[in-house]
Amino acid sequence: MREKLIVLVGPTAVGKTKLSIELAKHLNGEIINGDAFQIYRGMDIGTAKVSSEEANGVPHHLIDIRNPGDNYSAADYQRDARQTIHEIAGRGKLPILVGGTGFYVKAAVYDYHFPSGGSNPAYRADLEELAQSEGAEALHTRLRAVDPVSAARIHPNNLVRVIRALEVFHETGRRFSEQEYEKKLTPLFETVFIGLTMNRDLLYQRIDSRIDQMVDQGLLQEVCSLYSQGLRDAQALQAIGYKEFFPYFENQCTLEQAVDQLKRNSRHYAKRQFTWFKGQMNVHWFDMGEALNHFSQTAVEVIRYIEEQFSFY
Repeated sequence: MREKLIVLVGPTAVGKTKLSIELAKHLNGEIINGDAFQIYRGMDIGTAKVSSEEANGVPHHLIDIRNPGDNYSAADYQRDARQTIHEIAGRGKLPILVGGTGFYVKAAVYDYHFPSGGSNPAYRADLEELAQSEGAEALHTRLRAVDPVSAARIHPNNLVRVIRALEVFHETGRRFSEQEYEKKLTPLFETVFIGLTMNRDLLYQRIDSRIDQMVDQGLLQEVCSLYSQGLRDAQALQAIGYKEFFPYFENQCTLEQAVDQLKRNSRHYAKRQFTWFKGQMNVHWFDMGEALNHFSQTAVEVIRYIEEQFSFY
């Protein structure tokens, strides 16, 4: 029998952390982080990493497993997440994968194989140098010219995947998108997909409010500490919540402008997250707007739905 797995997805600030902990407590579960940047140590405030008080004794996995100067790929996450799912299920617990990094979640849960071949370290280094000199958009423009499907799916700031797509095309003559989506993917586990949504205006208000709280909690100091370690160009520091402060440190904008840019980027990211999950996974959606005042009732509805799907008795 395949292991049972809950996947809880949705845009930033929609309430995934609180609900996932409630699900874990009621369903004898343990939580697996599905956010690409919560894996890094020292990136706590900007990634909204769960605190020990919030966790309330519920085990969380794949958090703080790398230093911010380390590289960590979707393939690495696929390996680690699947191993963690097997370990949790082997202890008789229910794995609950929670996150907003859609490609990481997809790679872990589905029968997904990364494109093979097309490795050229010298060409990759040339692309990285071009990105530094001309900016990420220059590479994304190249990708749009040779593989518009991949360009539409990969954000310009996701340099790792943009470079990989260009490298594969350069070496194999095949589009990255053709290798990625040439077959229908199926979940490896007996999976229930839960999605959380919310009225857009309300969600944007929550995002703005949360960022203000992050700043009050010391976000600027957290980013400055990492920046001062010479990590400006590290993969980890490309996360939303960190890179927006670089112009401020370099006297190119005011702190207020940096915070406003962070809010805009976070709102745009939330929109992309919702669109991605809606199009990529068979998700059953729950509106969290009502849950702001009736959280317990919403949690009960989600738990009931999961029990029905798994035929728990």
